[in-house]
Amino acid sequence: MTIPSPQDFLNGVTLLVDKPKGWTSFDVVNKIRFALRRYTGDKKIKVGHAGTLDPMATGLLLICTGKSTKLLHEYQGFSKVYTGTILLGATTPSYDLETAIDARFPTEHLTPALLETTRQQFLGEIAQLPPMYSAIKVEGEALYKKARKGESIELQPRQIRIDAFDLTRIELPEVDFYVACSKGTYIRSLAYDFGKALHSGGCLAALRRTSIGDFKVDDAWQVSDLTNAMMA
Repeated sequence: MTIPSPQDFLNGVTLLVDKPKGWTSFDVVNKIRFALRRYTGDKKIKVGHAGTLDPMATGLLLICTGKSTKLLHEYQGFSKVYTGTILLGATTPSYDLETAIDARFPTEHLTPALLETTRQQFLGEIAQLPPMYSAIKVEGEALYKKARKGESIELQPRQIRIDAFDLTRIELPEVDFYVACSKGTYIRSLAYDFGKALHSGGCLAALRRTSIGDFKVDDAWQVSDLTNAMMA
């Protein structure tokens, strides 16, 4: 891939970036912003991202610079596609393996037929409760901060849409999946709700975002390749 010119970045570009595991979305933005300040010579260049990925997740981030940051809100409304793994028979406070397992549940009753019929319950327009460990703000403070302090907040369900929820590998207690969904969908909540509907438990063990609208992770930069090209 060819690196855009400094002037292109200043005018505004949309970058496709593959977020590494263990990084926050802001880590990626900050790393790119630092490189761009040197590359363009503009210490105040605007850089932002469209749609947060949790630290455990990998995959596509849309990074906008300059005037293209005005497109961030539009990009956030695009549908998204994810692949990943659900661990059945267990739950965690964050609905993923970023926090320790807090409860175990039976899995002996789970069969491919039960998984299939239960999967179908989550297709289409559904109401979903976001996880307490999320960036949603209540009274000016992110929910995950309240959760870490032990505060309990009554959350309201949100209407989301799941266009596809396919089980691509079943090796209990793990299940791999493919999900195509609307904006605002929490895959962690889907994992938790799927486990609950199975009369077991569920949490997210791995997650990768493969597309946002027509943008594909196969066309994305690795962070190191991008920043090295700017620093060369």
